[in-house]
Parts: sequence; structure tokens; C-alpha cells
Amino acid sequence: MKHILIICFALLVSNNKGFGQNTSTKTRILFVVDASFSMFNKMGEEDTRMDVAKHLLTKMVDSLENINNVEIALRVYGHQNSKTVQDCKDTKLEVPFSAKNHQAIKDNIATISPRGTTLIAYSLQQAAYDFPTTTGCRNIIILITDGIEECNGDPCAVSQALQKQGVILKPFIIGVGLDKNFRTQFECVGKYFEASTEGAFEKALGIVVSQALNNTTCQINLLDTYGAPTETDVNISLLDAHSGILVNNFVHSLNKEGMPDTIYIDPARDYEIVVHTIPEVRKKDVSLVPGQHNIITMDAPQGSLELLVGGRSGYKSLQTLVYKTGTKELVHVQEFNTKEPYITGNYDLEILTLPRIHQNNVPIKQSKKTKIEIPQPGSVNIITRQKFWGDIYVKNGDKLEWVCNLNLDGANQQIYLQPGNYSIVFREKDDYNTINTRDIGFIINSGTVSNIHL
Repeated sequence: MKHILIICFALLVSNNKGFGQNTSTKTRILFVVDASFSMFNKMGEEDTRMDVAKHLLTKMVDSLENINNVEIALRVYGHQNSKTVQDCKDTKLEVPFSAKNHQAIKDNIATISPRGTTLIAYSLQQAAYDFPTTTGCRNIIILITDGIEECNGDPCAVSQALQKQGVILKPFIIGVGLDKNFRTQFECVGKYFEASTEGAFEKALGIVVSQALNNTTCQINLLDTYGAPTETDVNISLLDAHSGILVNNFVHSLNKEGMPDTIYIDPARDYEIVVHTIPEVRKKDVSLVPGQHNIITMDAPQGSLELLVGGRSGYKSLQTLVYKTGTKELVHVQEFNTKEPYITGNYDLEILTLPRIHQNNVPIKQSKKTKIEIPQPGSVNIITRQKFWGDIYVKNGDKLEWVCNLNLDGANQQIYLQPGNYSIVFREKDDYNTINTRDIGFIINSGTVSNIHL
């Protein structure tokens, strides 16, 4: 048994970013009408599915006639050959996009008579080429069909492939009188709206079209620890939730009233929102109510971490690896003598000095600055004209802990070290007797230089 179905596709064009949308943006709507033989089946007590589709589509075309910056077109399939022929390429653009073509579309709708087969997948592929190549437009396809593919095509596969390529957006599906099995078949195509009566069908169609025409706004509330939307001045990325394609980037701001600023956004998509805090915060599958102001909340409480070196340092570029406490998750690499914001919580620091310094469970609190200062280093000058194998060790009590390898190929070497007791263990490269390994101890104090002659 077949049932009337509407599937709405929004096609992405190169300049359509879905951000900063306004009433001056041109919208193109392509109606794709199923005229297969099964559209003769009854919907309700009197009208056929084709009768209902014609009636609702004609009303919709009338309602669009006086709306500025909207162009429409009509494609029909299953209307040129009989069902017995099983013509799986029976699809045609009957009325192309142009200004003031509404009467031509209504006249063509009136002549449609169901004859052939249902070829959804192929018709969608062909419909993608019906739009003019000009950019900066919102391109929408609305497919009216009884929903059962009869040509071995796979509408789900077509939808998935085109979405991943960035050709179309996630579809909206409006089904009339669909059983559970039918609904399951089309969940992979896109969003589903159920309409059990002609009135509900008309309302659902209106909702779909409104997403193409109405400005939709939103604000993104970045909440602090206390649930107030005070966090701001951070970059946010909007991704298409299905394809992962970047839709837009912007820097979050608060308006003059201290509230998150309003942005225009395309409601024909579902979004994944990425807030580029450290670490980043994500929210998936964000749906918008078209034609309304939407408020999206995300937890993003922040404090800051300041890293300092005491005194004057010889470090040219000292970094620290920042991990979430208790995990191996590296969230950032921060330079010393900088201050960076972080999401509140505890972090483990691995400071890339010689030897390395580890500080665990460093707390970052709401709107507070956590300061970490390490001692000013000293340095050791290793003076030699010979070639050696060698390493530096630091003495911790009665233990030696390896610090670094030495590159002793007949040239002097200067190494910055944290204050402590050290030892150089070395052997001449031309001396193959292990017993001739030697050890020289030395002390490093902050800001001082130790000279070692080998």
C-alpha cells in the first residue's frame, strides 16, 4: 500500500553560508510532483492522492506569487508513459525557474494525470541540475510523492551521498497515513513529520515552506558556573550536523545590554555547534524553530591559567603540555609568559624544562586566574674540542634521573637547566673501553652559569 509523502531538500550553493540571512536573499523552490499510477488511490472518502496534491500545491503556488525574492519551478515524473512500460527515466522539468511563472505552473499542475511508475532517486538526482548556476541563493526542493520507490533506486543513498558532498541539506519528510514500516524506510532520508488528515498535510507543507522563506534568529548563551550567560569573546563554528561541512565561523559577543548578540541562521539545517574554548565544547543535532527567535544554551564556564618564569630567562620558547586531570587527553600546548582561558576544572601540567616539571590537579575556577611560576633556570657550558658520548642526569637523593642526551662532536654546548644537582656521564667516542666512562658532578643555581671542561 502506498501513501502520499512530501520530502523537502535544501540544496547548498557556494555562497549560501546560512548566516546573516535576511529578506533580500533570493529563495528558489523546486516542486517535484509524483504522477505515478498509484497517485490515483483514494485519500479520505472522495479525493485521490493526486487531487489532494494538486489542490494543496496550487494553493501554495498562489501564496508564493506576491512574495519578493522567491522563484519557483515544477518538475514532474511518472506522467509520460504508462505503468506497464516501467520507464525509470520518466522525469521532466515542466516549468523552469523564472519570474512570474506562477500561472504556468498552475496550468501545468491542472493537466497532470497519473500514469507511470515511481522513480524517486533518479528524479532527485536530475532535480539537482534544475537550479540556475547563480550563487547567493537558497535553493529548496519539495518532492510530493506516494513514497514507494519502484525503480530499484535508493532515495536514502542518494540523500546521504548528496549531503556528504555538500549538495543538499538534510531533508524534511511529511508523511500522510504512513504505517510504521514505511516510516522506518524513510528515517534515513531526513526529518519526519506525520500528517493523518488533509488539514494536517497542509499545515506540514506550510511549515516546510516557511523554513525557506522566514528569517530565523538565535542567540547562543554560553553559561558560566552559576548558569548565567556571561561567557563571550570566543570563536564559534557552525557545522552541518549531517555532513560536517563548515557553515560559518564567528566570534561570540554580548550586545550593549550585556546579552548574547542575535544572529540570523538558516533553519533548514540541523547544526553541530563547536565553541572553541580550551578544551572545546560541542553540542550536536541542534534543530531550530523556523521564523522564531531560538535560544541555545551551552555550558562554557571559564577561568584562566598564567605561566611565568621567575627572573630573566634564557628560554627562547618554553611550552607546557596541558592534560585533563586523570586522563591522557592533551587539551592544549601553552607558551610560558602567557595567560590562556580554560574551561573550569582540574588539569595536569607537563612543563618542558630540563628536567621536566610535572604539576597535577591544577584548579581552574570561574573567572579566576591560576598562576604557575617556575624558577629561573641556570645554564651549563660544556667546553670541549673532542668527541664524546654523554648524558646529563639530575640527582634526587641517592638516585640519578636521566635528563637529556648530549651532542658532543668537538664543539661547545650550552644547556639551560632548572636549579639542582647534576652529573655528566660520558666516554670518548674513539675509546671502546666501558671502564673509561667518567662522571662529573655540578650544581645549577638560578641565573648562574656552570662551566664544564671535558
